[in-house]
Amino acid sequence: MSEQSKSSLYLLKPLVEKWPAVTKPEGHVAFRTKIFWTLLCLLLYFVLTKILLYGVSQQQLDVFAGFRAILAGASGSVMHLGIGPIVTGSIIMQLFTGAKIINLDLTKKEDKAIYQGTQKIIVVVMILVEAIPQVFGFLAPDELFKINLMEGWGISKGAATGWANTFIVAQLAFGALVVFLMDELISKWGIGSGISMFIAAGVAEQIFTGTFSWLPAVNAEQALNPVNNPPAGTLPKVWYVFTERSIGSLVYQGGFEDVFLGNQAFPNPVIALVGTVLIFFFVVYAESSRIELPLAHGKVRGARGRYPIRLLYASNIPVILMAALLANINLFALLFTTHPVFSKTPLIGGAWWVGIYPPGQTVPVGGGAWYFTTINGVQEWLLPLFDFTRYGAILQGHTLWQLGIRMLIYLGLFIGGSILFAKFWIETTNMGPEAVAKQIQKSGMQIPGFRRDPRVLGRILERYIPTVTVIGGAVVGALAAVADMIGTTGQSSGTGVLLTVGIIIRLYEQIAKEQAMEMHPVLRGFFGAE
Repeated sequence: MSEQSKSSLYLLKPLVEKWPAVTKPEGHVAFRTKIFWTLLCLLLYFVLTKILLYGVSQQQLDVFAGFRAILAGASGSVMHLGIGPIVTGSIIMQLFTGAKIINLDLTKKEDKAIYQGTQKIIVVVMILVEAIPQVFGFLAPDELFKINLMEGWGISKGAATGWANTFIVAQLAFGALVVFLMDELISKWGIGSGISMFIAAGVAEQIFTGTFSWLPAVNAEQALNPVNNPPAGTLPKVWYVFTERSIGSLVYQGGFEDVFLGNQAFPNPVIALVGTVLIFFFVVYAESSRIELPLAHGKVRGARGRYPIRLLYASNIPVILMAALLANINLFALLFTTHPVFSKTPLIGGAWWVGIYPPGQTVPVGGGAWYFTTINGVQEWLLPLFDFTRYGAILQGHTLWQLGIRMLIYLGLFIGGSILFAKFWIETTNMGPEAVAKQIQKSGMQIPGFRRDPRVLGRILERYIPTVTVIGGAVVGALAAVADMIGTTGQSSGTGVLLTVGIIIRLYEQIAKEQAMEMHPVLRGFFGAE
């Protein structure tokens, strides 16, 4: 590449080269070493989710409440931001690359290093962009904490709030940076992706507690009550309610309806557990669907194999990116409608069409943001369709045609967005036809009956990979949206369950591949490990 054609991002090269990063291993990393670093990062992740932010008021609001399963964070903890900044940084770089705003050839080592380094810088910027707004009405500092600052550090009353906010932002930034480094550590020294691991760990915890927890669902300080404070877990709740309430109460006072369909006092209904199981089997089926191209070794007679092109070729990454984008839309809609400064922004500040948020809530009940909000469970759409007179209040003043538009927008966003991100993803991760052809060529394999030439391989793969990418993106987007609309146990969201099942399957396959390479080192070249 000539100097004239180089991307302007090369201006960041001195900064990228000095940027803190996890050192990449020079050779093959043993399987046991990879398992060690992966498990260590997962353990550290769980520990950090239990460490609460210091100095935050009890009256906190979680702006990402509806996206916790996707962002892999814990509300009010050091991991409050989760993987949000990392995913947002990836979205920005992929959009710029796909729109040809960034002039980089990611098949070249030097350009790819600049791309990855620039993405790290954007991630740090996004950490601050997502952390700073949190202290304005969402994670406000506690009054006692400000008094301690004034008395212990001699800070004036006027400056105490600013210092308290800075301390909270520093904690949020620290947690997000640790997640960022752990993700990089797992990708280089562990197995799989750190982002995927953290999502799967958080969702698995939610599903387990949502299925088996005996703790009270509504008020932990009060005793269990079969009417308004049953166990939170689906299975304990079914047993407890059916043994403690009479048949008449179950039939004529809505007992069966509460247990099977749920309400505010009855989270994790039976239909959510059924939905979780159905999503599990559906994703397993989709993950197993693939096209297999026959391969033969060019020099070793009898050595044959197959190259699988999955239906979900881009995996679950497009859904993660799409969900993170919706989370950021909700964040900024909330800021522009409720924040005392941002709400004064011309045209969009405080506008009803941006979003309507009740005092003390982070979930919109109207405006444009309502149409982009996750549809959680059948209670939010199916029950009003069946009996609008009885369940119309669930729509909070909206009509059935508005509900229909919301469902179409939600499905369209997930399907269209997932297709777009799937296409960007395979191009930025060397999964396109040309990159795969070079990988097969390098391993010494070829398609029987065709000349051993990467250009020939590329033309053959061109028939399958782009089409499968679009179809797979649409399928995974539709699965995520429909899964959210069915509902899941543990408030893990349908998207979270979808991602977790796919992550576990990929992790199992990755472990099998690592073990195969450990036993047969010659396979490392084919898998691109060396």
